Amino acid sequence: MDMFDLSGKVAVITGGTKGIGRAAAFAMARAGAKVVVSSRKQDACDETAKAIKAEGHEAVGIPCNISSVDDLKALVSRSLDSFGKIDILVCNAAVNPYMGPLLDIDDEAYDKTLEANVKNVLRLCGLVIPGMAEREDGAIVIVSSIAATKGSLGLGAYAITKAADVQIARNLAVEWGRKNIRVNCLLPGLVKTDMARALWQDPKRHERALAGYPLGRLGEPEDIAGAILFLASPAASWITGQAIPVDGGATIAGGGYS
Repeated sequence: MDMFDLSGKVAVITGGTKGIGRAAAFAMARAGAKVVVSSRKQDACDETAKAIKAEGHEAVGIPCNISSVDDLKALVSRSLDSFGKIDILVCNAAVNPYMGPLLDIDDEAYDKTLEANVKNVLRLCGLVIPGMAEREDGAIVIVSSIAATKGSLGLGAYAITKAADVQIARNLAVEWGRKNIRVNCLLPGLVKTDMARALWQDPKRHERALAGYPLGRLGEPEDIAGAILFLASPAASWITGQAIPVDGGATIAGGGYS
């Protein structure tokens, strides 16, 4: 048995048209999964799905704003209409509308961050888990961050939500393990994505961050995609409730986000 074979599986990936999500969509499709690519804009979803299908794989693009409960429901409903089931859920999409001292964040930005990154992660899991439980088979990967493990001068609110995601994974893993549903978190370090552009494109911040990475480089989306594929695959069939850093060694060296 190929431990990374996802043939016959259906994977739904939020934030699936850029960065980590796009790389994960391609990785899962290449491993045999039928892939639902989701992000806010239909044209971006269609473009990514078209690129995956051009490689000979099955994919569909379904737009979803993760801040909207109605959109989450539509995402699940349309995914089921397209492929009949959901075996793998990757909660990758997130928002970070504010950078700065934690006590200076206004209620609107704080609520937006909590709604999208915490409340609606749980809501989406709640929409998908019942079907997994019926089949007694499912894997959920929540993309958190190493920001969840430390204090920050500028990412405090975001870090709070990412720490909460780790606890969501732990709790759901305990509650649903008997139904053979595995729920895990990945904690990426600083990855070269559009969302983190402000943290790595500035030369001074880049050099400061790079000094804390023992492997001597920042992450690429494919670095995280491989770990997502692992956790979704039979290779990780006895791993659940874990928070796994994928960070070039930053957490053990004290580096990472600032």
